[in-house]
Amino acid sequence: MATVNTVAVIGAGIMGRGIAHAAALGGYRTILEDLLPAALRKAESEIRANLDQAVELGKVSAPDADAAFGRIEFAGSVEEAAREADLVIEAVPEELESKIEIFTLLDKICRPTTILASNTSSLSVSEIASVTYRARKCVGMHFFNPVHKMKLLEIVRALETDDDTLATAVEVGRRMGKEVVVIKESPGFITSRINAMIGNEAFHMLQEGIASAADIDKALKLGLNHPMGPFELVDLVGLDTRLNILEYLHKTLGEKYRPAPLLVQYVKAGRLGKKSGRGVYEYPEVKAPQ
Repeated sequence: MATVNTVAVIGAGIMGRGIAHAAALGGYRTILEDLLPAALRKAESEIRANLDQAVELGKVSAPDADAAFGRIEFAGSVEEAAREADLVIEAVPEELESKIEIFTLLDKICRPTTILASNTSSLSVSEIASVTYRARKCVGMHFFNPVHKMKLLEIVRALETDDDTLATAVEVGRRMGKEVVVIKESPGFITSRINAMIGNEAFHMLQEGIASAADIDKALKLGLNHPMGPFELVDLVGLDTRLNILEYLHKTLGEKYRPAPLLVQYVKAGRLGKKSGRGVYEYPEVKAPQ
């Protein structure tokens, strides 16, 4: 098993800053990268706020929170973030082209021993790894939103991932405080495949006028003991992200994953969820783009 001291996270969006939070709390020197200075500033303030909240709730001691925050560094380029890392976790949007571009760059920048991980929720890690000269050192690490609260981590073994890389990813996940499941690569893995099906059916039901969004959410929470309804969840994850996943599953697994027309319509209308101020529900506290 490889020794990991420094973890770099590429992309300071919702997932990236959550992964950086977990890595720092797990004791790793953590470098969070984003090309946008505003994204790094937002990530810094939100990580600090989330750590402070954890202290208030008694989940983390104040010294441990301060130590974790002190382990986080911020970088404005992939080169700056990744050159000293033992493990690089890519957390860019769920688009195959973007992930392939990042892995191509990382393969050139990183030391030969550096492990490259993708936070993809559905895409082929084998295909992403194929653009590198280190496919055996590539792995999937699928975190869940919000990362600092969600316990599950899906570790995805790609076609050429070796035992050492797999064991290292599992150990890093456990140090981050996650419960780890190991999966042989398959489209959508476990959770995305099932969640996409549930969420897509919910959109079909809404489109058919079977019930309101609020009542569909209530039924699944109270009747099936889901912590969140399918529409609450998709607004949190992002309707565009869910649509990308469904389109990939439709292409790889067949007709049963064809995206519901209403979901496609919402995305085309810019109703992307909480991040845009409106998805299935409205979020007046978020300023929607003009």
